[in-house]
Amino acid sequence: MDIILKNGHIVDPSSGLDSIGHVVIQGGKIKKITALPHELQNELQISPQTQVIDAEGLYVFPGFVDMHVHLRDPGYTHKETIASGSQAGVKGGFTTLCCMPNTNPPNDNETITRYIVQKGLSEGACNVWPIGAITKRQEGKELSEMGIMKDSGCVAFSDDGHTVTNSLVMRRALEYSMVFDVPIISHAEDIWLAEGGVMNEGRLSTLLGLNGIPAEAEVIMIKRDIELAALTGGRLHIAHVSTAGGVKAIREAKSIGINVTAETTPHYLHITEDCVDGYNTLAKVNPPLRGKKDVEAIRDALRDGTIDCIATDHAPHHMDDKECEFDMAAFGISGLETALALGLRLVEEGVLSLSALIEKMTVKPSNILKLGKGTLKEGAEADIIVVDINRDFTVDMESLVSKGKNTPFHGWHLKGICVLTIVGGQMRYNQLGGSL
Repeated sequence: MDIILKNGHIVDPSSGLDSIGHVVIQGGKIKKITALPHELQNELQISPQTQVIDAEGLYVFPGFVDMHVHLRDPGYTHKETIASGSQAGVKGGFTTLCCMPNTNPPNDNETITRYIVQKGLSEGACNVWPIGAITKRQEGKELSEMGIMKDSGCVAFSDDGHTVTNSLVMRRALEYSMVFDVPIISHAEDIWLAEGGVMNEGRLSTLLGLNGIPAEAEVIMIKRDIELAALTGGRLHIAHVSTAGGVKAIREAKSIGINVTAETTPHYLHITEDCVDGYNTLAKVNPPLRGKKDVEAIRDALRDGTIDCIATDHAPHHMDDKECEFDMAAFGISGLETALALGLRLVEEGVLSLSALIEKMTVKPSNILKLGKGTLKEGAEADIIVVDINRDFTVDMESLVSKGKNTPFHGWHLKGICVLTIVGGQMRYNQLGGSL
């Protein structure tokens, strides 16, 4: 079915477009974008089968690209599935999800890669791309068959959740990243400094009697991986940056031309370790929530481009994994359904312009992974969202589509919801009530 989105405020950072207009979708692709004040009927041939949707008063963006999610399939489908995770994604405005390999078994071979690709095609509500493990069994000892896995569908490689502590293995991975033209995504954590830690190390961890993870655990490994990227010329991407020291290291590396990119997540932009007070397991995440100075540094880095993009690190868990003693609780936050509104809060607070926010959630992550997504250019796949940026709502964990209800933002009053998600020209989420 062909679709016309008329009268929407179109924002597409990839083409510099920021104006009221119409988007024409034909054959699953973007056929044409027509700016007002031209009359729709004069500009376009509308067939009886064309669905015309009036987006007046709403915003039209490229579909969001999340380069860091955990969909838990295979092995942990009680926490999430490709179906439930992608449904949460389209509700949150995401049309492309890239899932990390820490499944059971881990995605360290072409069989698991093909399984995820096929599951994404048959059950996914949006585009699903696998990220392969750097090493076999994520043990940090022996490289996985990266070439075969890339040919099978992997768009990047990471041992996320585990650090590749062996510097020679990480060097070889970065060397292969040039051969296969894929980023190596670093989970930057010195596991010996962080061992036994469950929250940020500082005054609050001492008061709560909890073992802390110092900021240096992240900074040291970021610096090591930057040095290896300088040595090899490989494509390094730093995941979930949480510290001011990490920001400083990345900024310095970029200033001298080292090939490094970086992401952060909404929770490192909005909340601090204070959310852990009272032993709140919903705020237990790895890397841990840090201090106010870290939040300020990450906001500055996002603004000046030191941090390239926003990812969610969507880490859904069954509530049994959270409703327990803090030391025993699982690390992770369910993030797909709150990322849009939390991003718009950054716009409201003057951290980013609206166009800059959309860029960091669309074309920037797409370009890092070379997906060809995150754009409304004519001829592109019609991955599009329509957003009411002024709609108020209260975050309710029980209303989340994701199986993972573990959000520290429960009860927050936010503004901005996705009302329509189109993936490849097909409506996958619709709160507009059909054709208007």
